[in-house]
Amino acid sequence: MNHASDLKKQLLSIHRKSYPAYKSLKGVYDFGEYTLSIDHVQGDPFASPSHVTIRIPFSVHRFPKDLYKTPETKAAFEDHLLRRFASQIRKFSFQAKGSGKSGLLSVSSCGQEILSRTACEICTSKDSTLIFRFHIGFPANGRTINATELEKILFDFLPSCVERGCLYRTCDKKKLTETFELAEDQTFIRKEIHRLGLAAFVADGSILPRQSGVSDLPMKDGVAFSSPESLRVTLHLPHRGSLSGMGIPRGITLIVGGGYHGKSTLLKALETGVYPHIAGDGREYVITDESAVKLRSEDGRIIKNVDISLFINDLPNGRDTTSFSTLDASGSTSQAAGTVESIEAESRLFLIDEDTSATNFMVRDTFMQQVISREKEPITPFLERAQDLYEKAGISTILVAGSSGAFFHIADTVIQMDCYHPVDITEKVKTLCKDYPLSPSSPAPFRMPSAKRIFARPSKKQADRRDGKIRQRSKDVFSIGKEEVDLRYVEQIKDSEQTASLALLLGYAKDHYSDGKKTIPEIADLLYQELKQNGYSGFFRNSYIPGGYAIPRLQEIHACLNRYRGESR
Repeated sequence: MNHASDLKKQLLSIHRKSYPAYKSLKGVYDFGEYTLSIDHVQGDPFASPSHVTIRIPFSVHRFPKDLYKTPETKAAFEDHLLRRFASQIRKFSFQAKGSGKSGLLSVSSCGQEILSRTACEICTSKDSTLIFRFHIGFPANGRTINATELEKILFDFLPSCVERGCLYRTCDKKKLTETFELAEDQTFIRKEIHRLGLAAFVADGSILPRQSGVSDLPMKDGVAFSSPESLRVTLHLPHRGSLSGMGIPRGITLIVGGGYHGKSTLLKALETGVYPHIAGDGREYVITDESAVKLRSEDGRIIKNVDISLFINDLPNGRDTTSFSTLDASGSTSQAAGTVESIEAESRLFLIDEDTSATNFMVRDTFMQQVISREKEPITPFLERAQDLYEKAGISTILVAGSSGAFFHIADTVIQMDCYHPVDITEKVKTLCKDYPLSPSSPAPFRMPSAKRIFARPSKKQADRRDGKIRQRSKDVFSIGKEEVDLRYVEQIKDSEQTASLALLLGYAKDHYSDGKKTIPEIADLLYQELKQNGYSGFFRNSYIPGGYAIPRLQEIHACLNRYRGESR
């Protein structure tokens, strides 16, 4: 390992040389309290900035190991430190001058959710080394190296950022303790809802509305949530103490109410409740079964060999729906496939909003049944499968409805949102249902879909192609070679860094698991377990681990594999 003084000498030797001479700086340097690794050097000052890593040993950072002893507290600890580090380097970004991206200092930007990111990592399995991965725009005048400005970044700015943002002795210990305690309380609630037979918990006092459709911050003066007495549950958290809120039982729950009264707002909070949230978000005590999946229609999506026969059968052209494929699915077919794929992904809770669902997939009213007989209708609506999904497969449903009353007849719990206040109207609805009976129906017997789809070996032509470069197009769209994967309607992807991870995992699966034997669920589980146990080291074996990746859930890994046009069969 080189010493920091060697880096200074090297900087002096390349000052005012052509920009590619910066590549000679690649390597690891000892700065005393930490090591600096220059992992990748940009090609010119206008290209994507250079990748660097700092590693701080436990003997220097001294953060107590109890703060990150569990996966949940570790994620919260890393998130907390990443936000601190980001606030420090932002102060120095572009303080060093030059052309293009010269002087840029950037690191992953955190949202309201707490996600495990490569940008900050505490190595609990080894020596508790604290790692930060970030970017620096190496300065230049035109395309001529300005080593004096880079020296300022590496020897003045970075040591200040480490001192103020990365060490226990300089941190706000009260805020750090609060972060740790919130993580433990959130974990406790998540375990309690399973023990109590709940699908979700929404604490009294939660602020569910957001500032706007493009801001995830809590709405100022938003209506505080208050549970109806009949659904109120009081939990005794290890740090906060008693906390009351609405417990949504497992089974079929209907959320109803007039327009703009908060139905979809509640569902959106439940949708994001699969992730922990930071203090002050307003949803930090909104906890949903971590396997919950938001289902919706996706006109035009690809479906490959999915057994949708639970919902769609007896097509007029005689096509087999036990292994159905299409490159351009309709709304109902796409929602049927998404439901089956979520069963494969081990989801225990479906979240559905009538507004984004295919009507003919969800329900058929009495009049339509009289006009179009069952023999002429290949779709068995979700209405007729929801109870079996819960009773025979253990999958609950929380559904927002505003136009069809048919679901009242199968709902175990009915919540009316009235000016953002929930009201339990279950008993009232059950009484009214006696006066408005459903027409008798006789769907085909319930049968769990087959989950034996193979992620097949690519053909020789595909294997020989050299067009497998991964490019991220947007927050939720990426391409591998010429194949685009569109995840816009996978609504529980919260961050572009999760999409980056999904692209990485899909590329890895193509290269390592496409042996013609493994099923999509098997591959998804292999990828997820590797991530959980070893992080990203297994996916970057011959290279450095860059910042810019966040761990997705198992359910989103399934969704990604299922939306790839490639080689499944």
